Amino acid sequence: MNWLLQLLINAVVLLLASKIMPTVKIRSFGTAVGVALVVGILNATIGAILRFPLNLVTLFLLSFFVRLIVLAIVIKITDKLFSGFEVRSFTSAIILACIMAVAGSLLTYLLVGPTNY
Repeated sequence: MNWLLQLLINAVVLLLASKIMPTVKIRSFGTAVGVALVVGILNATIGAILRFPLNLVTLFLLSFFVRLIVLAIVIKITDKLFSGFEVRSFTSAIILACIMAVAGSLLTYLLVGPTNY
């Protein structure tokens, strides 16, 4: 049930970020939900494959930055898959990844509460 709430939170964050950033466009809330779902799936699969060698190169010291860069790559891949979702540059994808990471974490913490991993 938490994953569904996190999916909706990420969709709302994406939609709000598209209203703030002129370089990000999302057609509707349904598109935002689809984008959040695909970003989550790609981040869990392709993202894990990309993060491991990059973390080895940085000796796991820059893990947070590696996660942001990989999330930006996943966002740009998702941009190519959806016609109702557009991110104009890689810099915009990095900014969107930062917004998603911070806002998604804060909202999940506030709404779902702390979780034990």
